[in-house]
Amino acid sequence: MTKQLIVLLFISLLHVSASAQKAEADTTKKAKERKNLRFSILGGPGYTPDFGVLIGGSALFTFSTDTTDKDLKRSVVPIGFAFLFDGGFNLISQPQLFYNEDRFRIFGRVIYKNTLDNYYGVGYEINKNRPRGEETTEFRNNAFQFNPIFLFRVKDSDFFIGPSLDLTSDKMSGVSEGVASDPHYISQGGTSEKLYLFNVGLGFDISYDTRDIPANAYSGLLFDLKFTHYAKYFGGDMNYSNLSLEYRQFSKLDWIGERKSIGWMVQSKNSFGDVPLTRIPFIGSPFDLRGYYLGQYRDHSAHLAILEYRNMFNSRREDLLGKLINRLGFATWGGVGLMGPDAIDIEGVLPNFGAGLRIEVQPRMNFRIDVGHNPINKNILVYFNMTEAF
Repeated sequence: MTKQLIVLLFISLLHVSASAQKAEADTTKKAKERKNLRFSILGGPGYTPDFGVLIGGSALFTFSTDTTDKDLKRSVVPIGFAFLFDGGFNLISQPQLFYNEDRFRIFGRVIYKNTLDNYYGVGYEINKNRPRGEETTEFRNNAFQFNPIFLFRVKDSDFFIGPSLDLTSDKMSGVSEGVASDPHYISQGGTSEKLYLFNVGLGFDISYDTRDIPANAYSGLLFDLKFTHYAKYFGGDMNYSNLSLEYRQFSKLDWIGERKSIGWMVQSKNSFGDVPLTRIPFIGSPFDLRGYYLGQYRDHSAHLAILEYRNMFNSRREDLLGKLINRLGFATWGGVGLMGPDAIDIEGVLPNFGAGLRIEVQPRMNFRIDVGHNPINKNILVYFNMTEAF
């Protein structure tokens, strides 16, 4: 794991150095203005506890949908990808697109994975005590999700509202004995060989958003409510609903120095009905409580709170070393998760804390290396992503 950090950090610093030299070459303001699309990519060989040995990386595209509007937020398309040595592939993108003087937005996510994965069951005690392994939790996961959210600004306010679509395809194959004997797996039609589920959901999103830059906010807040209903009459296999509530707030810490900020997030995810077992809400991901295996703790109601301090370094040096220092920073966080069969009946508490390195690859856009700790199972996991966790 240490070697992986050194390799990726070395590649990252080479990228930062090249970016700094290129910036010096763009000597005129007009040349900079003509460059709308910005592209950054970092990666190399590595290892993650979730996927094992891999060749992976992160790419970041940013651009303005209207170059004549200097106040329009730049659209952000981060992409994380991994080629696994077992023949698998994993890709995730969570774009944020801004149009028409920020009166219309397209957010959402696209995920494709064909990897060895793990299913631990449903419920805190089962999740906590089920050993991870080839005979107990492993299966081949071939999954796809296409989840665009269309947001329209309400007059001249900071409120947005709009419809959403969620297409999910889940194929579990090569299931271990532990997965094949799981009651949720059997009840949803799973056999000793496979389970395939396709679902279609339609919903809406209501949000109040005053963040200065959503991908890496220094100030402002976000309140977001999402509701999605999945039904057989939409063309899917199951009937269920998801409801999520999220509150984020950010504040500059100018009394400490420039580019210092603090952010916190409170989130509640709830599902109702005959929910596909791979889509039941879970705690632990690169975007919240980092340190828990992806999907290890899942139940029909999952809640979390997290507080994160973010610090970018500021050097007065004007040489190349000073420019490199100004591209570096760190973050540290602490949080807790709660889970149970419904919003009132809480069965498990999941503490979490960690810290990470930040490398600015574009203005206000960071590549991050996070190391998170799971005190329940005593795991330490490493994450590599573009843009901040939340």
